[in-house]
Amino acid sequence: MNKILAIFRKDTLVRFTSPMEWAFFLILPIVFTFLLGGGTGQSSDNRVPFYVVDRAASPLSASLLEELDNSSAVRPILMDYDEALAEFDENQVSAVLIIPPDFTLQSLQAGTSQVELRQQPNNVRAFAIQQGVNTALTRVSSVADIATSSTTRAETIRPFASTSDRQAYFDQALTAARFEMQSAPQRVQEVAANTEDPVKYDPNANSAAGQMITWVFIPLIGLSAMFAMERQGGTLRRVLVTPTTKSTYVAGTVLGQVLTAVVQMILLIGFGALVLKLDWGRAPGATALMIISSALAAGALGTMLGTFVKTEAQGNGLSIMIGMVMAMMGGCWYPIELFPQVIRTAAQALPTYWSMQGMLDILNRGQGINGVLLESGILLGFALVFFVIGVLRFKYE
Repeated sequence: MNKILAIFRKDTLVRFTSPMEWAFFLILPIVFTFLLGGGTGQSSDNRVPFYVVDRAASPLSASLLEELDNSSAVRPILMDYDEALAEFDENQVSAVLIIPPDFTLQSLQAGTSQVELRQQPNNVRAFAIQQGVNTALTRVSSVADIATSSTTRAETIRPFASTSDRQAYFDQALTAARFEMQSAPQRVQEVAANTEDPVKYDPNANSAAGQMITWVFIPLIGLSAMFAMERQGGTLRRVLVTPTTKSTYVAGTVLGQVLTAVVQMILLIGFGALVLKLDWGRAPGATALMIISSALAAGALGTMLGTFVKTEAQGNGLSIMIGMVMAMMGGCWYPIELFPQVIRTAAQALPTYWSMQGMLDILNRGQGINGVLLESGILLGFALVFFVIGVLRFKYE
């Protein structure tokens, strides 16, 4: 045991002599967790923003603006023409809708007036804006048709004294038609299931948990670079002359990095609870179990990879590449449900997938220790397999 603790102390001192290690250990994880986990205090309005230049200033353009403002997908922002185009040219906004001066009922029905939608190329948000604008235009056209029909019927009963009277009646009919359409009864009835759900879903939990797992796995996989460095520097050769077995040396190395990872995860969980208001304290036992099993799996993986690389540069490059791929496919960056079925199936062969599912079981699904036994058990299985392979393949030089 004393040998394991001595190896743990040596590896910890070696690891944290570099300022870059402190960046990977605490600074970068906190920054990314804060930015991607909802710490910026961004608006609760998640609709896609875009600029609107209303050069018509007519009741019809006001009707279009109201339809856009009521959209659940896009958020119009009225802007001056020059200012909107200047920000568009600087790529500060995905799209700009320009309503022309001749945007009237007659031109709309005749098809002689068209709104102009300027979009950034190859922009997904611009495509969503286009769909929202088309939907709003369709609704405005329907409302305008209703107002026109009402005005025509009124004119057959009593002709209008002047064109201005006819326009005034049409404007009133347009407002009434728009109101009736908005207050129309809902055709789709939403019925909630009776399933008891004591947990309030938090969309920031996925990002915060994913960042924590990412920044724990990448440095621990980087153990491979440390093994290569010590092999190149002759440290492992000197260990050979001592009565230290391979399993003792590997266990000491893994223990040191795992304990470091546990401290890192506790700090990130504390940050998430205090700053991002994530409910990590709901099941402390389950959280502790997931922390330990995730750290063991990551540390053992890094140890195993260290037996395959020859140089420190190879280890660094491999750890970053493998860590990022595992984080992405494991659902740490995007919800796993967004991936095709074949990717979701393949992801189950990765420890990051099970670590992420366990963390989400605690945060979003309200599970306790019993609810994460499967995930933690699989992670410990990964750790055992990686550790055995690492010991069997370990070479002092």
